[in-house]
Amino acid sequence: MILGVDIGGTFTDFVLFRDGKLAIHKLLTTPDDPSEALCQGLKDFNVPSDCPIVHGSTVATNAVLEREGATTAIITTKGFKDVLEIGRQTRPSLYDLMVDRPPLLVPSERRFEVSERIDYTGTVIQPLSTEEIGPIMRLLQAQNVGSVAICFLFSFLNPVHECLVRDVLLREQDTLFVSLSSEILPEYREYERISTVTVNAYVSPIISLYIAKLRTGLGHSFRIMQSSGGSISAETAINQPVRTILSGPAGGVVGAYNVALASGFNHVITFDMGGTSTDVSLCPGYIQETTESSIDGYPLRVPMIDIHTVGAGGGSIARIDSGGALTVGPESAGADPGPVCYGKGQDITVTDANLILGRLDVDYFLGGRMYLDYERTKSHMERLAQTMGTSIQQAAQGIIRVANSNMERAIRVISVERGFDPRDFVLVAFGGAGPAHACDLARELHIPRVLIPRHPGVLSAMGIMMSDIIKDYSTTVMLGEAEAGSEQIQNLLEPLERRGWMEMLAEGIPAERIRIEKFLDMRYRGQAYELTTVYESPGEPAINSMGRLAAIERFHKAHQQRFAYSNPERAVEIVNLRLRAVGLVDKPSLERENFRGEDASEALLGQKAVLFAGQLLTTALYERSRLHCGNRIAGPAIIFQFDSTVVIPPSWTGIVDPFHNLLISPSTEGG
Repeated sequence: MILGVDIGGTFTDFVLFRDGKLAIHKLLTTPDDPSEALCQGLKDFNVPSDCPIVHGSTVATNAVLEREGATTAIITTKGFKDVLEIGRQTRPSLYDLMVDRPPLLVPSERRFEVSERIDYTGTVIQPLSTEEIGPIMRLLQAQNVGSVAICFLFSFLNPVHECLVRDVLLREQDTLFVSLSSEILPEYREYERISTVTVNAYVSPIISLYIAKLRTGLGHSFRIMQSSGGSISAETAINQPVRTILSGPAGGVVGAYNVALASGFNHVITFDMGGTSTDVSLCPGYIQETTESSIDGYPLRVPMIDIHTVGAGGGSIARIDSGGALTVGPESAGADPGPVCYGKGQDITVTDANLILGRLDVDYFLGGRMYLDYERTKSHMERLAQTMGTSIQQAAQGIIRVANSNMERAIRVISVERGFDPRDFVLVAFGGAGPAHACDLARELHIPRVLIPRHPGVLSAMGIMMSDIIKDYSTTVMLGEAEAGSEQIQNLLEPLERRGWMEMLAEGIPAERIRIEKFLDMRYRGQAYELTTVYESPGEPAINSMGRLAAIERFHKAHQQRFAYSNPERAVEIVNLRLRAVGLVDKPSLERENFRGEDASEALLGQKAVLFAGQLLTTALYERSRLHCGNRIAGPAIIFQFDSTVVIPPSWTGIVDPFHNLLISPSTEGG
């Protein structure tokens, strides 16, 4: 038995695996206290106290985006307190001289310096005097600082001074939260390191309080989903909450990839359209990761699944901008007040547009358990249509087109702009709103097939439930190609590997279920960015037949793929070593069904008129729970289920596979 929970911006999703069966549940998220919806879901499911829970949350994300984190201070090396403010000489829009930078999480008056210095070899050249810490401590108390980020120059090579300051601070005030850059991110690049540890410190008290509430309310043991696609203990999440920033979206990619793999597809683009945002990720035979991410302009260098997010979801608000153009998002109506059709919201959203077009139905939303107010939605849409000078149907179609355009650009960013052809992939659509928009996006991008999982609206919770236990480690080495022999690299990786084994065994993972993965961050000498490359590939020696590291050849190929050029004659530099310890968990097996025939009439609910490309077409309505393996559905059709609604446009055909996934493709290509 295991329960996966994903707390999103609009809905909190539950997937319970018990006695070989999956059960799903959805509740509106409780924004003021997300733990309320989680605890209510456990009561609804009657989950026993011995059931393990894996939980993905947006608590850390929202604390940063909404500036509701702790009062935080920074202590750094003398002369470097403004690194966080100076940042890099890069701008999102190169020629926008009026760009507004996000306000700093830590203002100048809460950034402190101490006289210490460690050189580039890790040698102490100016010892730190503890007498400097006393005056800083008094200033921290005077400003009611609850959390401190400590980031010293070259502490990633020698953390002795960071540890000393932490020990002194905690002796004076043991309730203080202290984050060390040498523990959060032991890598070079001062700006990214101080940014990452600052975000960690900013959200630590919030996550600690949230987890304490869960422990009190649940009475269960539980784990927290990481942004890297694996889970960690609640205690680790308290100490390193920055690793949970994208936990919910990461669960979606894990779930989508595993579901697609079971159906025979390993080259997939995951498309997760929820109530607040859309998250897309490209998996070319594996789940891609990155260590170069950001949240609201703040760099984060911790491992994350490579996910691109845009503010386009079912709750994205449509409005007319100052230039008279229709825009959709990134603002969202969220769970409260929600879209107009939910009964409280005042702003027209993508969900409202789908209702006006007939793609949602008042009788079948959320399995008939939630009422949608069509007349209220129509009234609000009329006001927007009058402003646009169109009919309400044209206004609704415009909203869908704009939202689709935003999501199409997001998919191009992770595919075309990175050297991948979308035509070589399957689009896996999920989230509450994803299956309603997937075919439109696939048509524009020439993606030949769409896969809708059996439970698309709760797939992130399913992926969270299926996630392994993962711990990531890294260290900066700066090795030239000539000096980077396999023996030297293995010696440098050995402390990380030993730590990974110890911490996995301490988590209760049997030795035979622990897997160690090793990676190198590499670049051509003189470059300012790296690509992460597998160090040891299964069945392949670390040294190739030419006496070179096999990883270097992989780097050249990856560089060619990513940037359309490579230079095998140019010297390669190894910047960081990375190690991942994976504790393999038992994953629920997906139910299979034998072929039952093409006739889907058993699931037919009726027909109604739905607007497609400006035309009202008679559209078949189906109940997904009554579909069986082999059933074929020709568009136009709408398929209702508890957690989502699937739209099959004209000239597209869907077939139910043995795992009850729905495979949809253009009818002219054979369905």
